[in-house]
Amino acid sequence: MTKGWTSRDIPDQSGRTAVVTGSNSGIGYVTARELARCGARVVLACRNAARGTEAEARIRREVPGAEAVFAPLDLADLSSVREFAAGYTGDRLDLLINNAGVMALPYRRTADGFETQFGVNHLGHFALTGLLLPKLLATPGARVVSMSSGAHALANIDIDDLNSEHGYRRWIAYGRSKTANLLFVHELARRLAATGSPVVAAAAHPGYADTNLQTAGVRMEGRRAAERLALLGNRLIAQPAEAGALPALYAATAPGVRPDSFTGPRFLAWRGAPAPSWRAKWTTNDTAGERLWAASEQLTGVSYAALQP
Repeated sequence: MTKGWTSRDIPDQSGRTAVVTGSNSGIGYVTARELARCGARVVLACRNAARGTEAEARIRREVPGAEAVFAPLDLADLSSVREFAAGYTGDRLDLLINNAGVMALPYRRTADGFETQFGVNHLGHFALTGLLLPKLLATPGARVVSMSSGAHALANIDIDDLNSEHGYRRWIAYGRSKTANLLFVHELARRLAATGSPVVAAAAHPGYADTNLQTAGVRMEGRRAAERLALLGNRLIAQPAEAGALPALYAATAPGVRPDSFTGPRFLAWRGAPAPSWRAKWTTNDTAGERLWAASEQLTGVSYAALQP
């Protein structure tokens, strides 16, 4: 891995198409903008139509000639995921960046009844990737990059309580959802290899980056003191979103990225240039990956038929 890798090192993306979830702000926005700057056609897959449309216009202002288009996607609603996938009419899909996520929310359920953090962070992206898989398999050099977090170390998944029905602790639930992201990448990479597919499935995390993620949960509960503290931490400690997006951009575009790799910031996995990141041993457990995969297919109704063992 090149020391000091930056967005200036992104290879030419002309002729390639990327879908970036949660790209109306923060790391997702920077990721989409930098891919567009390097010539990619970028689909901004966002829940909020007004913010998605504004992000599209902003990219076009910041990158004259950029190919960026907003398309609605609510990962908390599987019908929306299916509509997005059905509406994707491109003949190729080079990059799927599973970036969108929620963190440490009060207990909520998605439209389909899943605990929100598990439902959005894992199940929504599991379904989206499966539904777009034919496009990925048909595109030479395609990659899937899923955003996890160093917070995956907080907890392994509980396969018998994936929706936290037997007790809910917001940070444990978040850690479990980020472990699920890594297990998904591990199992996806394993299945792709077993079928001889050259599609690369990799994971990344941003370290501590200044985004809206830190304040959304406390804002939902009206905890103003906690929100002010989170904003202060973002200002004083976090790296900017431009830096937080680099691991995902590296995993998506750098030559030689290995399947099932995990890229994060170099310095204490907190900030700095992209580098290989530590991951908990439970995120590379084949049995856990298989069990989570089977449960995810059952819960979402999305089957990866092309990758069946």
